[in-house]
Amino acid sequence: MREVGSEGVEEHRRHLSANVIDALDASRAVVLHGPRQSGKTTLARRIAAERGGSYVSLDDDDALAVALDDPHAFLAAFRPPVVIDEVQRAGDRLVRAVKTAVDDGSNATGRFLLTGSTNFLTVPTISESLAGRVSILTLWPFSQAEMRGAPSSSAERVGEDRRINPVEQWLSGDRPAAGSPHPPLSRGDYLEMVCVGGFPEVQRLSAGRRSRWFTGYVQTVVSRDIAELGDIRRVAVLPQMLRLAAAQTSSELNMSRWADQLGADRATVQSYLGWLRTVFLVHELPAWHRNRTARAVRRPKLHIADSGLAAGLLGLDHGALASLKHPMTGPLFETFAINEIVRLCSAAEMPVTLYHYRDTTQREVDLVVERADGAVVAIEVKATSSPRAEDLRHLAHFRDRLDTVDPGAFRAGVLLHAGVNTLPQGDRLLSAPLDTLWRG
Repeated sequence: MREVGSEGVEEHRRHLSANVIDALDASRAVVLHGPRQSGKTTLARRIAAERGGSYVSLDDDDALAVALDDPHAFLAAFRPPVVIDEVQRAGDRLVRAVKTAVDDGSNATGRFLLTGSTNFLTVPTISESLAGRVSILTLWPFSQAEMRGAPSSSAERVGEDRRINPVEQWLSGDRPAAGSPHPPLSRGDYLEMVCVGGFPEVQRLSAGRRSRWFTGYVQTVVSRDIAELGDIRRVAVLPQMLRLAAAQTSSELNMSRWADQLGADRATVQSYLGWLRTVFLVHELPAWHRNRTARAVRRPKLHIADSGLAAGLLGLDHGALASLKHPMTGPLFETFAINEIVRLCSAAEMPVTLYHYRDTTQREVDLVVERADGAVVAIEVKATSSPRAEDLRHLAHFRDRLDTVDPGAFRAGVLLHAGVNTLPQGDRLLSAPLDTLWRG
């Protein structure tokens, strides 16, 4: 489904919309953060308009100056819900004024919707967390499900047909029927999606224009969002580090190796990588382990937050990735799949935690999805159109180990691939096309 925006432009409905509305109904303030150009402003302005509220952007230097000069008067000038865009630019001074405003004794909900292109909980200019007063949500770039109009798991709350996303379905122990009712996608189709990614602005751009857009995007984020907020003495290292992250996407993070490759000390690399996390350019999957399982490797696994950005930074298009021997085809395909799942889960009704797994015998699982009650789904991703039963061997090993130490926790092991068939592959194991994530 698509919605019509305030200017009459057709927009993709964001699956996080219902979560934001629920949060406004339950909390005095809501923070909507995520990567720059992911669509936060469009979503926040629409919600404010629907609720008769106000919108102000701190990217406007005049508005920022007023907010810093007298934040209490600034907040009082607007009708709630007040959307304050790029709130991190005003730092603690404005956030503390928000705290004072929502602590007026009325306990009124939905007073403020604060958006930001930096992580509200880690940006150093904001020490006030608004604990107990705020709900924090992350909006990533478009998922394929959003762009193709697939309803979300939260659709029931907004009066549409309910669709449980596949990850929730697998966690419940259900499996989709074998076969595919949809026209199949080719491996080339998937690789084109990988190279485009999910940023709204690039969806209609040619490959050359996408590359220029990504270059400008990185320059903006580095020069504005990071250099403005942090004590960055070697700004030129940041784009180099991001390109290294793109080349290392889907790999375990090795800080010593990164320091050697960048010619920087480990402390600098650690600090600057933290900034790339803060502006949502990279994210990490911590290592999963359970007591009494085989000893697990504890390094996190790094992913660029958008596969299109990674491909653009590396100068790759889908034609280059189509080579069966290209070293980045598998890592970028995996990052694309992991990001699709991250975006699905960010709007899920029941929160989950995402991990990766590798033991000391090199058995590994690309993604482990764990629900709060301990239910687990293990997912492998392979950029092949001809999956084999052998490709599920690590999933089977993981299933057997978890069955031994925590019977009933393992719900499903899924191999996502670039082929066309959905097939059972043994006890709670399944192989399925990657488009299962958005086509059901």
